[in-house]
Amino acid sequence: MVGLRVFRCYRKIKNRAYTRKSKFKSKGYIKAIPPHKISRFEMGDKKSVFEYKVKLISKNTLQIRHNSLESSRQVVNRRLQEALGTGYFLRLVPYPHHGFRENKMLGGAHADRLQTGMAHSFGKVIGTAARIKTGSPIFIAHVNEAGIRKASEALMCATSRLPGKCMIEVEKIPVKLEKVVVKA
Repeated sequence: MVGLRVFRCYRKIKNRAYTRKSKFKSKGYIKAIPPHKISRFEMGDKKSVFEYKVKLISKNTLQIRHNSLESSRQVVNRRLQEALGTGYFLRLVPYPHHGFRENKMLGGAHADRLQTGMAHSFGKVIGTAARIKTGSPIFIAHVNEAGIRKASEALMCATSRLPGKCMIEVEKIPVKLEKVVVKA
């Protein structure tokens, strides 16, 4: 089994996204896109109200493969669970919708009879990637004041598993005042 092709081949955004799937067979120009490996996009306590947002923000415009997003999500979620228990809410923001293609090449003896070379080099979809613009968040962690440092440390652990450069931004969430309706 051949391993994954290095993602530096696909990291830059060159053309429009390759995404056309339809419930009508004649309009679905991309016949098969393999499913992404991301199991959850929201983790932690969704119902609680938190004071701060800690964001992991991309400094580059690039594409991120779905298994890179999933492995970084697992690391961040595990570290937040160990440090804060249930006192956090984590959201993975980008969705891997762009299918990237590979023209498979064979190696070995008599492989020239099995492959078409560069004559028909369009390729088949081998995975999905999320498209990230500069300044857009990858992860958003909602925590209280006591968990800001732990959340930023957990998000920094994800940067080694993601392409490009990232930065951490801490933002205070404004408190919403509920309107009290008095009936006369």
